[in-house]
Amino acid sequence: MTVGLFTGLLTLPLAPVRGTVWVAEQLLAAAEEQYYDPAAIRARLEEIDRLRQEGAMDEEAAQAEEEQLVQRLLEGRRRQEGG
Repeated sequence: MTVGLFTGLLTLPLAPVRGTVWVAEQLLAAAEEQYYDPAAIRARLEEIDRLRQEGAMDEEAAQAEEEQLVQRLLEGRRRQEGG
């Protein structure tokens, strides 16, 4: 019991750092989840298609962004599979 108390007192100054690290890890996980979300990627692909049809985005820019989105989709699937 004394060892736990002693360790707790010694590491107490690190508590804010550990808390900050935990918050940063949670924010990173949430950002990655949103970044690799297939629904969000598909929605952006549809938006690119709409912009292309309206003439608001040229073909080269549309293709470049679509390629990036497909890569994100594939990476997200790879991460889900644990690879």
